[in-house]
This record gives sequence, structure tokens and C-alpha cells, in this order.
Amino acid sequence: MTSIEGAPAAKGVRSPRPTGPDDNVRLGVIAALATYTLWGVLPLFFKLLEDIDPVGVVANRILCSLIFVALILWARRQFGEVRTALRDRRTIFALCISAVLIAANWLIFISAVGNNLVLEVSFGYFINPLVSVAIGMVLLSEKLSRTQAVAIGIAIIAIAIQAVGLGAIPWVALALALTFAFYGYVRKTVGVGSAAGLAIETLVLVPVSAIYIVYLLTGPAPDFYADPAMTVLLILTGPLTAVPLVLFAFAARQLRLSTIGMFQYIAPSLQFLTAVFLFGEELTPLRLVSFGLIWVSLAVFSYGSWKGRGVRPA
Repeated sequence: MTSIEGAPAAKGVRSPRPTGPDDNVRLGVIAALATYTLWGVLPLFFKLLEDIDPVGVVANRILCSLIFVALILWARRQFGEVRTALRDRRTIFALCISAVLIAANWLIFISAVGNNLVLEVSFGYFINPLVSVAIGMVLLSEKLSRTQAVAIGIAIIAIAIQAVGLGAIPWVALALALTFAFYGYVRKTVGVGSAAGLAIETLVLVPVSAIYIVYLLTGPAPDFYADPAMTVLLILTGPLTAVPLVLFAFAARQLRLSTIGMFQYIAPSLQFLTAVFLFGEELTPLRLVSFGLIWVSLAVFSYGSWKGRGVRPA
């Protein structure tokens, strides 16, 4: 037996097994599962912070995310990508827009969790891929396939039924779907990696975040840093934001986009289960019908995507 370098291997020592395409796919699947599972259980984490001002939570999340993602870039020696992006005005402008969109998405999400609206959060992320398709049609002149048109039509009916069930338009769901879909659209136009992009986005938002944190600490509200447990939770918002994005970037390099797309339903499914079985949110018959129609529309959409690309390995 010889080692990879061709030299004789030491007795009793097994040579390292070279990795191949199957290993990359397997690791990509694990990374995708971890990513969407983490995103799916985030309501459980942010529920612990419901007594803190939501804007303050977002401000801390921005600051802690910047620190954590900077550590990731330092460990991977990728600060050069950040410097290159900062020299391009068009890139900076696009990332400023994406920064505002992701901050709005975080604020809506955290406020919704604190106000027991996790079912709406779940609904929003279920319809997100369909909103992305609609944005592609309007802004990129992409043509809808027959199955995509049917899926979007069913989703519109589901949103209408959800509105009837709630007695109002599901603004939280629509706002989450729109902000995240437009965020994805903007980031798609910028050739910057997820970690470097997040670093610049949080860097753009840090001045405003820092000012708001100082305002909260010097205002009449209680000092949330006085509680060690809350301080730890606020610090953890950094890795809980950055780690899934890094895992997602890795998974996206190993798997086909259509394969990644099938994993995206894990997060809203976990949010749905969390809302009903752990938070005790009311699932009325009308809302259940609306969710059922969304699941049908997503099944039609996924089938159309799978059929259109053909059956190939991940």
C-alpha cells in the first residue's frame, strides 16, 4: 500500500481516502440540511428575546454578525474579496440596497415571532419561491412555464383565502416573501460571495445600529446587557446569522440549484410545526385550506422544475 504522494505508507497506518464527486454531493446535502434546519428553528431562539425591543435585537444582530463574519473571513483569508468589492461603486450601491432589504426582513421576522405570528412567517417563506419567479418574470423578462403559471395562480388563491381567514391581508407573510425575494434578486446581480457580501451589508448598517444601541442603553428602557443570559443570546445572533449563510454557500457549490430548491421547504415546514405545536397558534380551517393550497402549488412548481431540467444526479 502506498500513500497519496507515492511514498510507502507506514505499517498499520491507513492512507487518507481521496474525496470524489459523491463525497462532495454528500457533504453538500448535509450542509443544505443543516442550513434550512437552522433557519427553521430560529423562531424558537428569537422567542427567547421577545421582551427586548425588536429594533434593538436587529441592531445587535447586525453588530454581532459583522464581528463573527469578519472572523470567518480572517480564518479563510478572504478579506481580499471584501476590498475588491469596496472598490466598485456599483457593487457598493447594490449591497447597500440588499443591506436595507435584509435588515427589514430580519425586523419583520423578529417582530412577528414576538407577536405570535409564526404561522404567517411560515406562510411567507412557503410563497417566497413563487414570488421569486414572479420577480424574474417582471424584472428579467423570464417566461413562465405552464406549471409555473398554474402554481402562481394557486398561490394567489391561497393568499386570498389566508386573508379571509385572518380577516385582513397577510402583510407579514407578503412582506417577508417580498423582502427576501428582492434581496435574492439584488444579490444575484452582484458577484460577491455570501460571507464577504454579508460583511459589507452589516458594515453599511453598523453606524445606525450602534447609534440605536447607545440610544437604548441611555434611554428609560432597562439595560438588556445587565442580564448575562440575554447578553449571551444577543451575541449568539451573530453566529446564528453567519453560519447558515456559509453552509448555504458551500452547499450551493456542491449541488444543482434545483436540488437546493427542494431543501428550501424544510425551514417553513419547521416554522409551521413550531407555531402550531409549540407556540399554540390557532390554525383555523380556512388557514389550513390556504396552507394546503400552497403545498399543492409548491408541488406543481417543483414538479415543473424537475420535469423541465430532466432527472439528473444531484
